[in-house]
Amino acid sequence: MSVLKKPLITEKSTTVGEKLGKVGFLVDKDSTKPEIKKAVEDMYKVNVIDISTMIYAGKAKSRMTKKGSFSGRKPSFKKAFVTLKEGQKIDFFQNV
Repeated sequence: MSVLKKPLITEKSTTVGEKLGKVGFLVDKDSTKPEIKKAVEDMYKVNVIDISTMIYAGKAKSRMTKKGSFSGRKPSFKKAFVTLKEGQKIDFFQNV
């Protein structure tokens, strides 16, 4: 199973990436910072300086239908923001 699930491509993450040289990823919830660092360096051939991770709890969702009320939860997930060495960057759109 891969540590990196997908890159975060949002308005906020691209702004942070341009200003501070950070790149965001959705990662496996059980992965550690050394595992994330190794996966990013192996996949994108860059040098990682620092990693910040955040675990988000899934939101509660409910809806009303003709047959009654249904409630449940969205799955929880983990984000990792990786700080790259000065002058390096990752371009996610080069192959599009």
